[in-house]
Amino acid sequence: MASTPTTPQLPLFYGALAPLQSTEHGSFGLVEGGTLGFAQGTHAIPVTVDEFALVQRHYPIVFGLGDNSAPLALVGLSEGSNLYVDKDGKWQSDTYIPAYVRRYPFFLAKLTEEATELTLCFDNASGFVSADGANKLFDGGEATDTTKGILAFCEQFEQAIARTRQFMEELNKLDLLMDGEVTINQPGMAEPAVYRGFRMVDENKFMNIRGDKAREMVKSGMMGLIYAHLFSLSQIGGLFEKQRNLAG
Repeated sequence: MASTPTTPQLPLFYGALAPLQSTEHGSFGLVEGGTLGFAQGTHAIPVTVDEFALVQRHYPIVFGLGDNSAPLALVGLSEGSNLYVDKDGKWQSDTYIPAYVRRYPFFLAKLTEEATELTLCFDNASGFVSADGANKLFDGGEATDTTKGILAFCEQFEQAIARTRQFMEELNKLDLLMDGEVTINQPGMAEPAVYRGFRMVDENKFMNIRGDKAREMVKSGMMGLIYAHLFSLSQIGGLFEKQRNLAG
């Protein structure tokens, strides 16, 4: 039996990780009718730069705090509250579901610190994969098309993560990120609602980038990504309205 992956801290949503292997899970399949209820308890979901063009149409894109900051789609304005997943675990039908959510319960991980390759694992506490699952993951010890599709999706996601890290490194080199603050003041409010605890691109610094560097950013696609982030911030007002409507 393969050793369990080295996970000092499991990623968002994951309660456990086990390597998917035919010797242990030869009869396992995907359980039909699984919901997205696991995403109900978060207001911010990691997204990759590959998704910015889609995400900006539906959610504000901000950046997390700390040294390993990453882009996040805000799906709520209150800690632990996803405004797009209903009580039945269904995501609002007319909005984009981030790839991070769609990847669950699968994950590519190193089984040991010395490992040079990533192994397809799954959250065996999720209930999404079991011996009762109808959509089988193996057939006679060989991966089915379902498993091959899952692996391909996870590999593409890892490649997108690498591109996102490069983007974040460049943002930090240019010192373009600042602490974010959004104030919402609408008729009928006793006092403005102020939201902090995230980072955003400093527009003043961004608009004063040297011409040669700006041309470089246009060529690399970085300029478009920053604009997608800035445009997406207008979605915060809609998110606030959604929160008020659901509360009312």
